[in-house]
Amino acid sequence: MKGAAVFLIAFGIMFVVTLIVPTLPPGGWIYDAVIGVDTDYEVVGVAAPTLAAALFNAVIYGVIVWLIYDLFIAKKVKKVPVDKGQN
Repeated sequence: MKGAAVFLIAFGIMFVVTLIVPTLPPGGWIYDAVIGVDTDYEVVGVAAPTLAAALFNAVIYGVIVWLIYDLFIAKKVKKVPVDKGQN
């Protein structure tokens, strides 16, 4: 459950960062390779290529941060055994 929260936080941060800096790789590269259409069409005031690059980056970086969290940070947290009150 914590991994999902880590993914969503990283997703949101990278989405906003890419909207501010649309040249942040690899989102623009993936957009050019997969879609390849340069357009001025806007979605809610944001150019479609920028929005697509932001979504690609958000997913990619979100998964990377989630994997790092799951592989290195979550494993270090030790689980405390619960005393069931057996006498």
